Amino acid sequence: MDLSKFDRGVFLVNLLAIIYSPKTRKILIGKRENDPHIKELSWVFPGGRPGYEKDLEHYLQKEIKEKTGVDVNVKDAVFAKTYPEKREFLSVYYYCECELTSGEEKPGGNLVELKWVKPREVENYFTTSLHPRILEYLKTLDQRDSSACP
Repeated sequence: MDLSKFDRGVFLVNLLAIIYSPKTRKILIGKRENDPHIKELSWVFPGGRPGYEKDLEHYLQKEIKEKTGVDVNVKDAVFAKTYPEKREFLSVYYYCECELTSGEEKPGGNLVELKWVKPREVENYFTTSLHPRILEYLKTLDQRDSSACP
């Protein structure tokens, strides 16, 4: 399909997971290398494109398992956005929970490395744009962390 023929309304949909471990109070991010679509891309929230047969949450769980080796509980859609780097990409961000601890995950698919980081540290890793609303959402996870501490 030649997307240049459309002036609006046609997107390549990508589902992304903000995978949070209540046990460690960290988020799982993955490192990509040599992305064919966005050269600047490095660290990302794991995810992928959905299929047509089942609901979006099913495909997100499947992609996460393939790319991280972990099982997640998909909770809520958090935000959707396009990218200044590639306007035809539409990403839908989901909050997911995982009960694993560090060391149990394994990179797969297009991810070469995985890392658990505090929500406030995510911005230090990403080399492409992080929407201010995603940053605000990550702050709410940090605040949840602070209130959970004795």
